[in-house]
Amino acid sequence: MHIQEWLETVPAVSIYLLVGLVIGLESLGIPLPGEIILVSSALLASQHGEVDPLVLGICATAGAIIGDSIGYAIGRKGGRPLLARLGKRFPKHFGEQNIAMAERSFEKWGMWAVFFGRFVALLRIFAGPLAGVLQMPYWKFLVANVFGGILWAGGTTAVIYYVGVVAEAWLKRFSWLGLVAAVLIGVTSMLVLKNRAKKAAARVEAEATAAPAQVAPATD
Repeated sequence: MHIQEWLETVPAVSIYLLVGLVIGLESLGIPLPGEIILVSSALLASQHGEVDPLVLGICATAGAIIGDSIGYAIGRKGGRPLLARLGKRFPKHFGEQNIAMAERSFEKWGMWAVFFGRFVALLRIFAGPLAGVLQMPYWKFLVANVFGGILWAGGTTAVIYYVGVVAEAWLKRFSWLGLVAAVLIGVTSMLVLKNRAKKAAARVEAEATAAPAQVAPATD
């Protein structure tokens, strides 16, 4: 059963709790499909009046901020041994290459890595624990965490909700035009995201290749 279809079978209160819990656990550092759950719930809110988009956005935002804060505390206490254990347990997400990429982002951007990390699936999982491991001052982390959580969770809810409302109206009036537009938007978004992911991976690979050359001893 598709997530959207399953969500239609559960009460609105359960959806609010589910969204807050999944996003909170993902922000804490557990690889879960938080964004998929949020988008599916926001679309459901645009089609069914039982789900209030405002309450949904508040729950998503609260889950994001609280989850990231708990992740920060765990990372600060666990340190690098925690990353090593996570790497063994979740090698796909916490592998050495992914950790190195996230660390470079934090070293370069600081608190902005926490803020913008909300919009990148991989950094969204790393942000809290890694900020704690790297001993980022808590006030900096908190500012970036709160504003990033509001903008990502609240913004995503609002955008998807209003897109769903508009799309439903279009589908009622111009069914085939609305369908074509939805497909084109979806395909374009997918291609853009894939292109950005490829560029990011290429940069990481280039930096990893260049690093040994920079530290190599000079030969006579």
